[in-house]
Amino acid sequence: MVLQQRLQNRLSQKLILTPSLQQAIKLLPMSTLELVDMLNQEVVENPMLEEVPAEDLQPTESNTQSDKQEAPTPDKEKQDSWDDADYEYFFGDYLDGGFRPRAQREVKELPPIENTLSTQTSLADHLMWQLSLGKADDTDPLIREIGSAIIGNLDDNGYLVASVEEIAAMGNWPVNDVQRILTLIQGFDPIGVAARDLQECLLLQIAHLGLEGTASKTIIQDHLRLLQNHQGKDIARRLDMSLDELKHHIEVIRQLDPKPGSRHNPASSQHVIPDVYVAKVEDRYAVMLNEDGMPQLRISPVYRRLLDKKSENTEETRAYVKEKFRSALWLLKSVDQRQKTIHKVATSIVTFQTEFLDLGIEYLRPLVLRDVASDIGMHESTVSRVVNNKYMHTPQGVFEMKYFFHSGISSAYGESVSSVKIKQRIRKIIQQENPQKPLSDSRILGILQGEGLVLARRTIAKYREELRIPTSGQRRVMF
Repeated sequence: MVLQQRLQNRLSQKLILTPSLQQAIKLLPMSTLELVDMLNQEVVENPMLEEVPAEDLQPTESNTQSDKQEAPTPDKEKQDSWDDADYEYFFGDYLDGGFRPRAQREVKELPPIENTLSTQTSLADHLMWQLSLGKADDTDPLIREIGSAIIGNLDDNGYLVASVEEIAAMGNWPVNDVQRILTLIQGFDPIGVAARDLQECLLLQIAHLGLEGTASKTIIQDHLRLLQNHQGKDIARRLDMSLDELKHHIEVIRQLDPKPGSRHNPASSQHVIPDVYVAKVEDRYAVMLNEDGMPQLRISPVYRRLLDKKSENTEETRAYVKEKFRSALWLLKSVDQRQKTIHKVATSIVTFQTEFLDLGIEYLRPLVLRDVASDIGMHESTVSRVVNNKYMHTPQGVFEMKYFFHSGISSAYGESVSSVKIKQRIRKIIQQENPQKPLSDSRILGILQGEGLVLARRTIAKYREELRIPTSGQRRVMF
């Protein structure tokens, strides 16, 4: 048998990620701020892109007529250079003649930036200020150096996270000097700062209140574990006192601050700019994209004239302009497609979650990516990219778009209930419980099963932990 080489033509289909498709996929998960930064960078790098002047955002009727007069006729299109008829067909909306700007919104006067800026003193700044008030004499020149090392090793709650020996090794300082200066800092405001554990923190505050030698100090020093486990009867028996006497000392301890540094390190609030606004218009909800601050771009008519063969430009110049022209057109097309896709996904979410928008979180229905993908005719991965890092402003508040996607749990009535609704129900049950006899996970499970929900006890424990609610033993109040 003789093997022969032959040439055959074969027609096949393949899924290939073209550069334009890769660019469109890259834009989908971007937040609005990231998209604005990327567009501004593209304007700097690509001369074919330019931002639409403010006076052109609302074209007059005369401008529209002049655009129609200047639009190329079919005869001129045949004479156009490098056969860009396809570009005219697919990207006509983005060329200078046929550009359609977005609707201009009412510009609100913002307050001056100096009225919105504020600075907060951190715990380290507060302690360093107090350290600088002390006058170190010539025989003790290391107070500021050792003090700075101690303050630099405090966490946000004001606790010292390094041992005395480790701080001493930082500057080859004597351990006795480090201990002496640590005692000095522990007397600074707030009282209890620079403690090495909870017990030392509370004892420093007890000493500051002048409660040395009282039962309050004894409880913290010898029976802190029993106090954390709410074992009041055991503490009263060991101290040989009645529950009424113990109650007074417990109230004193409750007034102490277990995290003295947290008041000087408040959690900074995160400013969220919604990507989508949902508002009710008459009897239905309208979805609007937030495009405030987004540059409105178009193809530069000046640079586009460089493509004309009649112009006195070299082939190298025309080739460069062609490349930038294609890149600019695909970018504008990708941004437009991104906005349309986000609008489709947001509209589908609003359709599924109308009851939530009307009545609140208890009416949030189960929803998965597959439901929205089937509704809008797209793949689940596309929907996943769209809802990533996006926020939606609704009548119920501002939520991440991912917030609306939750699994459902079957009920005895044949319908699915959102896991968010079950968590909210668990929270309300615990809020209404008797603090001296808190409900266990099994008791909560029985209540929910009585309401027709099919759950397991481990599911209750999982949801309770996600809500950051302690166990029943930790929730118990002694008095």
